[in-house]
Parts: sequence; structure tokens; C-alpha cells
Amino acid sequence: MPTAEFIKSAASPKDFPDDSGREVAFVGRSNSGKSTAVNLVAGARKLARVSKTPGRTQLVNFFSLGEDRRLVDLPGYGFARVTPEVQARWRNLLEAYLRDRVSLVGLVLTVDIRRGVTRLDDQLLRWLEPRRELHIAVLLTKADKLSRGAGLAVERQVASALGPKPLVTRFSAPTHDGVDAARGWLDWLAGK
Repeated sequence: MPTAEFIKSAASPKDFPDDSGREVAFVGRSNSGKSTAVNLVAGARKLARVSKTPGRTQLVNFFSLGEDRRLVDLPGYGFARVTPEVQARWRNLLEAYLRDRVSLVGLVLTVDIRRGVTRLDDQLLRWLEPRRELHIAVLLTKADKLSRGAGLAVERQVASALGPKPLVTRFSAPTHDGVDAARGWLDWLAGK
């Protein structure tokens, strides 16, 4: 996979780059390890800003993976400590991207393995059901926080609950579990 390079950040749909080529977007609850996963999968330590403060990613960030291929870092959803107005703006931006973006071919959903698929994650997956052609991978982040056996049990439970469509894998920044699987999936989807 080529090294990802920053293209631009968008605060509204009018700021999105041309809607052509192939995009894979990362999305997840605030503080689910999304930006860390973006950096590891893209092979760049400081591509996406990482913070312990939920809600650090506030714009839609586009990165080039080569000719007509992009990785997209979306704002998190959930419990970020921001005003209701900011949350509404993020929700509208996220919905506009996920609903209207023709070049979006894949979505990587980051889920904290200790919390499992939450009500908000489930709502997002249900909302995306009309986009049946959209490929989905679920990265069960922070897998190093559970024993291997407990992590495998959560992985099986989530895979069983979500059915055959999404790829589900445990993912850990410190141990690099799942990084190769996520990179392979991204390469395949982005049309390497």
C-alpha cells in the first residue's frame, strides 16, 4: 500500500474533493481508537490526530492512497464533550458524506472491543443498509485490553450478530493484531 498523503479537510460537503475514484472511510464512536487505526493501517504515525479527548476529529479528512484512491477519516460520534450545535453539525456532515458520496466503496467501523457494538454503532449499520454495495469491516480496537480468549469470544459474538456481510477482526495498536488484515482489506477495496 502506498503511503497516504493528506489532501484536505472539509467542514461541509461543498469542501469535499471531486467525487470520483474509490474511497474507504473510517468511522466510529468518539474515543474508539479510530484515528490510531487510520494511522496504523495507512502506515503513517501522525496522519490522523490522536488524542485521549473524545471528539478530536472534527472535520472530514481526505488522504490520497495513489491515483483516484482515498482514505477518509470521519468525525467520531457519541459522547464527545461538545455543544449540541457542534454535535448536530458533525452529524449532518457525516450523514451527507455517507449518504451521498458515490466514490465511497468501503467503510471501516472501529468498535472498542470492551464495549462491543453499541446502540449508536447498530444505528449506523442499519442506516447504511440501503447502500448494500458498500463493503464494511469492523475493527474491534483495543484488543490488547482483553485476554486472547476473551477477545476471540467477543470477535465471534460480533461476527455472529452482524451476519456474513462485514469483515470482523480484533485490532490492537500496541500488538499490531489485525493490522495486516485491515491493510489487505483496504488494498483490495481501494483497487490496488
